[in-house]
Amino acid sequence: MDNLFGILIIAIIGFLFWQQRRQTELAQYYIEQRCKNMGLQMLSFARGEHKLKDHHGEWGWRTVFVFEFSADGVDVYQGYIEMKRLRASYFYLPPHRIPESSDY
Repeated sequence: MDNLFGILIIAIIGFLFWQQRRQTELAQYYIEQRCKNMGLQMLSFARGEHKLKDHHGEWGWRTVFVFEFSADGVDVYQGYIEMKRLRASYFYLPPHRIPESSDY
């Protein structure tokens, strides 16, 4: 019985690790796509904290991923994305300077 319990614990830990890895990959993909669509350069990406409430006060397990980006290659800004399960529940980009473009 002890062996079965140990195997079950190891399987649960493995599943949670696999889910966290999938969530991290999806968060990075969402951030890269948003930066690409807005013409921003993503500089760095890191998993932040786990939270039980979101920014509206709703209950649920959430993971926050923090990223840095640049609009002009000089200034650096920091945004974050909240993931609930495998979906982005909130995406925050701070106000940032938009570089002048000669394409107009």
